[in-house]
Amino acid sequence: MPNINRTAAATAAAALAVTALTALPAAASTAATPGGDRLAWSACGGSADPRQQCATVTVPLDYADPDGEQITLAVSRIAAADPRQRRGVLLTIPGGPGGSGLGVPTSAAKRLPQSVLDRYDLVGFDPRGVGRSTPVSCGLDHADLAMVKLRPWPAADGSIDENLATVRRVADACARNGGPVLRSISTRNEARDIDRIRQALGERRLSAWGTSYGTYAGAVYATMFPRHTDRIVLDSNDDPDPSRVERGWLAAFGQGVEDRFPDFARWASAPGNPDRVADTPDEVRPLFLDLAARLDTAPLAWPGANPAELNGNVLRETLVQSMYADARFPDLARLMLAGLGRRPLPAPVAPPEQVLQNSIAVSVGTLCNDVSWPTDPAAYAKDVAAERAARPLTAGMPVNVMPCAFWPFAPAEPPVRVTDRGPSNVLLAQNLRDPATPYRGALKLRAAFGDRARMVTVDSGGHDVYVANGNPCGDAVVTDFLVTGHRPEADTSCPAAS
Repeated sequence: MPNINRTAAATAAAALAVTALTALPAAASTAATPGGDRLAWSACGGSADPRQQCATVTVPLDYADPDGEQITLAVSRIAAADPRQRRGVLLTIPGGPGGSGLGVPTSAAKRLPQSVLDRYDLVGFDPRGVGRSTPVSCGLDHADLAMVKLRPWPAADGSIDENLATVRRVADACARNGGPVLRSISTRNEARDIDRIRQALGERRLSAWGTSYGTYAGAVYATMFPRHTDRIVLDSNDDPDPSRVERGWLAAFGQGVEDRFPDFARWASAPGNPDRVADTPDEVRPLFLDLAARLDTAPLAWPGANPAELNGNVLRETLVQSMYADARFPDLARLMLAGLGRRPLPAPVAPPEQVLQNSIAVSVGTLCNDVSWPTDPAAYAKDVAAERAARPLTAGMPVNVMPCAFWPFAPAEPPVRVTDRGPSNVLLAQNLRDPATPYRGALKLRAAFGDRARMVTVDSGGHDVYVANGNPCGDAVVTDFLVTGHRPEADTSCPAAS
């Protein structure tokens, strides 16, 4: 599914009533009233920071029936380091869709500057259906958990016949096994769930830091509940086009990978690099394309992997995943070197199957419940053929068919249209060469928000911006906004880090 490898658990899983719009007065308090927090906090256990506490929030399965069946959301918190400076809550909204956010306060506390940690309770959560919240699963067969099944990579000759068979199986399994929780999953309901979390925390307003898919969920929250927002940071931004939503995000990988690949080519041809694959950057692209084509027809046995071979699409899928961060470049280079016979194949690595089943189900549910998808196989085949010619690195995958083409449930509600109505309290942070949420899509979210937003653009490649890629300029802009509320007077750009 499109965004599922934007979190650790989802990386290998990838397959895949607006309220009143007036802002609170600027002087209104955002802190919880005494005793306002109604949650029963306890130790999280496991590998969590010892300061991190966990609790659960009860929410309606169906917001149209608020007193009917209830489900639970798992929530975590690291309290503000300096209660005297505490401003309120900074809710972290995870990516995916299908990503877990329960551990984000622990990981974020290691990276955020002290000035932010002093002022905010860091709060994370598992969205409905995910992890320690009321979970879902489609009960997919093991073979259909392979990354090259979950993302719709066409056959070597461009045929999508196998993709059609796969997505029909996935749609059928989800309809059969997902139950009412799966059918309730949508970005609208995630926004409603976030507001229930706000209420349970006793906060009049909350600040939020959404990443990847979390930028769309955060934008929808800011649109549906503008009076309850304080300072909103959206990091690595999705195109909010309400006619396409997730379908557009999947298609964006084609351009995003093309934008990003030159960074890899320079790295993979640098003298002194122990994983060097070519002598010059210009040689890397044809080398990759030729190797993928060779592996299409002569795959290498890879015991323990799923599938148990290194074929062309496994290499292409590794390319997509490796573009997310420079630190992942060696994964692709080493697999290329193995395919060329210069290295042994690495030991295969994948998350536990239960994690994959859960993450995939939530991803599919969100993609298919948010918006209707085209159903004509011939139209997908035509788009794939054109995309393969235009962007051979991704070989037509971004525009191929998904389970949503055969989803038996119509979206319960239309997607939210993000608008400029509401307080001017949104800051977008965006890399220029993001493979998953390309710059041009971020510009569309920026335009949708109008004067509600400003954007800081960083001359960097990869996914995630704030305290993620070592750009002091970009980090300083976001930190200043969170600490003081100051945004740039106009959209601003940051040069590459030296």
